[in-house]
Amino acid sequence: MPLGIKIEGINMDKEKLTDVLNDIKNGKLSVADALKYFRDFPFKDMDFIKLDYQRDFRKKLGEVIYAKGKSVEQLEVICRELKSSGKETVVFTKTDIEKAKVLLSIDDKLKYNVKAGIVYKTKAYIKKAGLVIVLTAGTSDINIAEEAVCIAEIMGSEVKSFHDVGVAGIHRLFAVYDELQKADVIIAAAGMEGALPTVVAGLVDVPVIALPTSVGYGASLKGISALLTMLNSCSPGIAVVNIDNGFGAGYLAHQIANKGEK
Repeated sequence: MPLGIKIEGINMDKEKLTDVLNDIKNGKLSVADALKYFRDFPFKDMDFIKLDYQRDFRKKLGEVIYAKGKSVEQLEVICRELKSSGKETVVFTKTDIEKAKVLLSIDDKLKYNVKAGIVYKTKAYIKKAGLVIVLTAGTSDINIAEEAVCIAEIMGSEVKSFHDVGVAGIHRLFAVYDELQKADVIIAAAGMEGALPTVVAGLVDVPVIALPTSVGYGASLKGISALLTMLNSCSPGIAVVNIDNGFGAGYLAHQIANKGEK
């Protein structure tokens, strides 16, 4: 089999697909063998889950598995399938320590970012030109912000983080003012009243992604107060993701920071 292509699995990235199509064109690969390669394209139906093997083409990142709410047994099946498929980039989000241990025991190439709650592996990448800066209002927001950091880095962005720069001590934010001016996009994570993104957006000329967290006392309503504050911000240039959605913030930040990537 030419080019080391693994027919019994599926590894749907553009480079491998190009190799397969060129081999068919040049007569090095039969149509029958190519059909075997594509047998689970665009998705593989595994009863309780349909793994989307085409997502790499559409989104530049394969299907991300949301581990919270899935049983250990289901995650085992998914992990074994992804490993046998030859996927170079695999991501499980919202993964607790016990589930992470099981996943790492199946595939020794996986890593666990404890703060982010992300189990992942990724092919070597070249850092893109875009710079994502991640800010947290307080230390309690770090875990959610770290999810955004991890996703943006997996996709290839350069990321810098500055923690505990909330408006309760606004001089701490001003101390990193010069760093903020270097960013292509900024993620501002905050719970409580969620004011940080509004202040940041008033200081910079780049997009700000507001990431509300479920941090705070009773009236914070598990992040709803921060979410509403961010949605009602008077500062222009703010986009808001859902409560504790670090994944969505990191993904969007990479797309914005590397908007010229083809």
